Amino acid sequence: MLESRVDMVVVGGGPAGLAAALSAKQNNVDDILLIERDDFLGGILNQCIHEGFGVEIFRESLTGPEYMNRYISQVEEPGIPYMLGCMVLNISGDKELIVSSGEGLRRIKAKAIVLAMGCRERTRGNIGIPGSRPAGIYTAGCAQNLINLRNLMPGRSAVILGSGDVGLIMARRLTLEGARVPAVIEILPYSSGLPRNIQQCLRDYDIPLYLRHTVVNIEGLRRVKAVTIAEVDDSWKPVEGTEKVIECDTLLLSVGLIPENDLSREASIELDPKTGGPVVDEDLETSVEGVFACGNVLQVHDIVDYVSREAAGAGKSAAEYVLGKKKKDGREGMLRVEAGDGVRYVLPQCISGEVDVRFSLRVNYPQRNRVIMVMGDDKVVKEIRKVRVNPAEMIQFTLSRDEMGDLKNSLVVGLLENG
Repeated sequence: MLESRVDMVVVGGGPAGLAAALSAKQNNVDDILLIERDDFLGGILNQCIHEGFGVEIFRESLTGPEYMNRYISQVEEPGIPYMLGCMVLNISGDKELIVSSGEGLRRIKAKAIVLAMGCRERTRGNIGIPGSRPAGIYTAGCAQNLINLRNLMPGRSAVILGSGDVGLIMARRLTLEGARVPAVIEILPYSSGLPRNIQQCLRDYDIPLYLRHTVVNIEGLRRVKAVTIAEVDDSWKPVEGTEKVIECDTLLLSVGLIPENDLSREASIELDPKTGGPVVDEDLETSVEGVFACGNVLQVHDIVDYVSREAAGAGKSAAEYVLGKKKKDGREGMLRVEAGDGVRYVLPQCISGEVDVRFSLRVNYPQRNRVIMVMGDDKVVKEIRKVRVNPAEMIQFTLSRDEMGDLKNSLVVGLLENG
């Protein structure tokens, strides 16, 4: 087995991995290795040919490949080394990686590791749709890959289950390619995608959205022939007598994303059941010292610009750890950050209270005229007024060191009615 030592390993060559590696290089760490299991850098954005990326960072509306090409060029210019077609099989608690490559197995010992593996889509098996098992059932991301990268049409009449952003974008993409999209089905009473995608991908193309509905049966032997949908009650159970059959040859699933944390579990990293990603502090360091996490492996983002900014922070923190600029005694004495009423999760989950912190959160339900209330030691630390909050849109805010004062216990972030 080939063996080597490096200062920093970045696992994943998508938007998060590239931004983290670039940031570490800019913060004076030269011995960096980027590992990507695909045959090219860029991750999922290579198949996202629609525009809307880069508005926050580049002040331009770019396509996914255009956005990634800018980062790839910045990584290649200083000569940051990367390995393509290589799979990290295991990460140990002492920051040793086992990597499968074309040259065989490699053992790499690192001083710091940045996890940037992204996320994967939920499948039919994850949600348990009954019915036969014919051809024609795809995740929305798989269908996007087939059309945009392989020039293959998955079908000519597609029902889409779930109103996540990829599903909404694929409803428009299929329509533009000449396919029929008779319905988008959503089990929740509201869409789980961004409002702009609801308007641009469904309403602009007269594609119906069925809220509080789900697929209760799939028909077809060799190929999908129809799906049966039904209304659901408050417990998400189908309501008898509301069934409706929709003829189609394809069913696309856009039913959520799961952070890719198999390696994190093997490294005994503490995971948050709400986010599906690691529990991190203000430096985006996980419960294992010297291992950092960013991007969709940490929390599912709706805007890639936020991914890149978060990853740049993780890369800087990892660089400071390698250079010995930050010394920690574990998480003893750190403040725990908790989600209060109306908030699903808050990240980071623990802070020192000694530096400014950028928080991310998602709410439970779409609401209007709300106040995000930050409470610490039974007193109000900060209030952020919002005209509208939506689970599909991540909310971010900064809490300064001065605002935190001398907090002793946990910090609670909740949602209250304005006024």
